[in-house]
Amino acid sequence: MEKFIKDIQIKLQEKPLPIEQAKAPTIHTNFIYGDKDTTFFDQLSPILVGFFVFFFVFLISGIALLRERTTGTLDRLMATPIRRWNIVFGYVFGYGFFAIIQTLIVVFYAVKVLNMMLVGSLWNVILINLTLALVALSLGILLSSFANSEFQMMQFIPVAIVPQIFFAGILPVEGMANWLQIIAKFMPMYYGGNALVDVMYKGLGLSEIRNNLFVLLGFAFIFIVLNIFALKKYRKI
Repeated sequence: MEKFIKDIQIKLQEKPLPIEQAKAPTIHTNFIYGDKDTTFFDQLSPILVGFFVFFFVFLISGIALLRERTTGTLDRLMATPIRRWNIVFGYVFGYGFFAIIQTLIVVFYAVKVLNMMLVGSLWNVILINLTLALVALSLGILLSSFANSEFQMMQFIPVAIVPQIFFAGILPVEGMANWLQIIAKFMPMYYGGNALVDVMYKGLGLSEIRNNLFVLLGFAFIFIVLNIFALKKYRKI
């Protein structure tokens, strides 16, 4: 006990090191996603890629079908024995070819020219955007059935397209009100934006994003079915 007290007294008599001689602690930073050069734009860029694909395909499909209606092409097509579902799938496959080309241009330009961050597989990014393009294509054809001019088609953009960007992940959905979070679940870009961020920013694989892809395919299926019923206003069979 005496030895222990003596050691404490010796320690108290020792002079502390000057501040300039004290060794600063070493701090190591480990990044879960990205690195020290990652910016906030790197987190937003995957969402913007998907939104531009969605927006441009919507415009092409909606306005192109509207022009065929206003010029009488669809009316002449309706005079044939062809069924409504044949017409819908014909338009989907026909405009789908141009949607694929447009999607590939947007994706490759974003990744190769603009050098946006891509941690995961490029093929998964293409797959997600092609699925988004299918949803936008079927939605554009559906809404064009209710428009009588290009101006009316443009009026659908603030209603059907602009809200998509707010629920795609640019604004944190988790911080929104509960009723807004429920609305977000009915927006295709909510699932497309999450899938693109998971692949391009977080580097996840196909198994982690497959649920989002299935939901997007479900949206496309619903819009295609609604398209078949929407053509009833032009022909009853």
